[in-house]
Amino acid sequence: MKFREIYDLAVSLGKKYDPRGDGVVICLEKELKEYQALKNHEQEFYDTECLMNPYADTRILYGSGNEDITAVMTGIDIETPEVLMADQLRSKGRRIDALIAHHPEGIAQAALHQVMHVQADMLADAGVPINVAEGIMESRIAEVHRAIMPANHQRAVDAARLLEVPFMCVHSPADNLANYYLNQLFAENACRSVEDVTELLLTIPEYQMARRLKAGPRILAGDKKRQAGQIFVKMTGGTGGSEKAYEKLAQAGVGTVIAMHMTEKHRQAAKDSHINVIVSGHMASDSLGMNLFLDQLRNQGIEILPCAGLLRVERQ
Repeated sequence: MKFREIYDLAVSLGKKYDPRGDGVVICLEKELKEYQALKNHEQEFYDTECLMNPYADTRILYGSGNEDITAVMTGIDIETPEVLMADQLRSKGRRIDALIAHHPEGIAQAALHQVMHVQADMLADAGVPINVAEGIMESRIAEVHRAIMPANHQRAVDAARLLEVPFMCVHSPADNLANYYLNQLFAENACRSVEDVTELLLTIPEYQMARRLKAGPRILAGDKKRQAGQIFVKMTGGTGGSEKAYEKLAQAGVGTVIAMHMTEKHRQAAKDSHINVIVSGHMASDSLGMNLFLDQLRNQGIEILPCAGLLRVERQ
């Protein structure tokens, strides 16, 4: 495959499994109208990838896109040490044509906050009025933007450029795959108790591997004997949402939230609203989404070299 074809495949899968469904098409149409309304000097600085790719956290970070790819090194976090490791492995004869990270770097990291709007739609699907959901997310999105502004976004990208290793990151599309996979799992398997939810998660190989590494699913709020009620899966949307969402989710009838990770502030807010919380595990959940994507590359004959926290599991 060409490097650009891998990128296009990631974006295509992201759209196919996007929680917004056809709403993602409407978002792209809106993006085009906003771009066309810009003045010429404003269009000069516009990221035109946004016109076909609704995921600002997924980009080719270094490379022309025309490179022939037969083997990739991929991990949850590909930063300067991993770029150096790839160069060292190449010097020893290991074929590595490109690097694929999950977590965003470079321009994709700087724009992470832009993908968080999907969380409002996810809250709305759970029964929270969309005007309330959008209001809840507005301040949180601004908070995340301010937090990532000072970061040295280009550090790993510069390392890849200097060592001439094609580099991309696939964030929201992989998270969309994990989100869809888990929603389907819970739709097909009724869980009465919180313990049932945890046990069902542990039928998934990535969570089994993480459990052995002491990083598997854990109940952070509630008790295993409590009834699970309506389950809300939060595996996509850039990063954690607003702690104000839990009260509204409880009012909408949600009994249990499953998330990759959660701050203490969010955990307390969920507890105060009597919502059970199961943290599935960050690396395990990211690995699930990435594995579903990487299997598509494997099916095209591309060799996968996992690193940097990726718990590689192959599926048919």
